[in-house]
Amino acid sequence: MVSWSGHIVPFIVTVAIWFIATGLIAWADNRERATFSRSLIIGGACGIAGLITILIASQTAALWAVYLSFIGALMVWGWHEIGFLTGAAAGPRRVPADEGLSGARRFAQASATVIHHEIALALTALLLISLAWNAPNQIGATVFVLLFGLRLTAKINMYVGVPNSTAEMLPAHLAYLKTYFGENRMTALLALSIFGITAAALWFGSLALAAPVGSAEMVGASLLTTLCLLGALEHVFLALPFRDGMLWGWALPTRAPAKNTNSNYEG
Repeated sequence: MVSWSGHIVPFIVTVAIWFIATGLIAWADNRERATFSRSLIIGGACGIAGLITILIASQTAALWAVYLSFIGALMVWGWHEIGFLTGAAAGPRRVPADEGLSGARRFAQASATVIHHEIALALTALLLISLAWNAPNQIGATVFVLLFGLRLTAKINMYVGVPNSTAEMLPAHLAYLKTYFGENRMTALLALSIFGITAAALWFGSLALAAPVGSAEMVGASLLTTLCLLGALEHVFLALPFRDGMLWGWALPTRAPAKNTNSNYEG
């Protein structure tokens, strides 16, 4: 039986936070580079506050603690996103891909553009897992690990190639990343990714439906179900002619057309 407080409210909360937070991060990272220092300071403060929030909320499985852990995990995730999209934590390679590369050399160059970010995410995930290992409330760690997995899957798919590799929300100073995208094509990997993420959503959904009505377990599983559904939707966007600006155009500045397509990008 579908519960308003246990299923519908968590769904609405997750979608609302996803939409607003994505737009705010896109807005901050597409502003003038002079504002990045302030954005990083604010993001860092939010990230540290998120870690403390997760640590405190993990000590109880109360309903309020589940929501608090969820918000804390998103605060930590937002910190990493701001670090990556401002270029502060991306990778040592910050120039377009060399032409004609393939195989291991192409993968090595592509990895070098994001490796610092991936290491930071992995270390944070390990930290949260260790903190929540025997804790009554593990939602914070689970949410962060789930977001990490969804983002990593999307990045790999874009590297391999997807039908729709639009990246309107990518800041101008990271435009060189587009040269590492694969060909515009449908692949078995993308189809398998969509299927796998949807299957995970169905599994979390079954847990939400089976949990006691109004319980913390029901709310936690509903939050994770919604995140998986949003992750599946974002992967579907990679297969359809969808433009980021259709949802988050309000957060993106008006950009002048590039005057020189051979300009040297700097991170």
